[in-house]
Amino acid sequence: MQLLVLILNQEEKLEELLTYFLEEGVTGATLLESEGMGRFLSQEVPIFAGFRDLFAPSKPFNRTILSVVPDEMVDRLGEGIGEILGGWEERGAGFLFTIPVGRVWPGRS
Repeated sequence: MQLLVLILNQEEKLEELLTYFLEEGVTGATLLESEGMGRFLSQEVPIFAGFRDLFAPSKPFNRTILSVVPDEMVDRLGEGIGEILGGWEERGAGFLFTIPVGRVWPGRS
């Protein structure tokens, strides 16, 4: 099992991504509203205000999607998510990584 973590900067793609998850058999995910460090520092911490242009054109907020998926799904999901986002070469579209999961409660192993 793997914890799939997607930082989605293109919120307009959220519905399409969740539909794709369902089509691929991913029936559960947690959606979090999130904010990048660069945006926070440049907007909320006065000492870093001069760095605003370095972080442009970043979106003010993004979504973080978490889902525990079987190992054999990870590569296929990574490719499919990349296609929906316009390719992983597109800087700023999103960021995807996985973390191994040892055990899950309830009921999965």
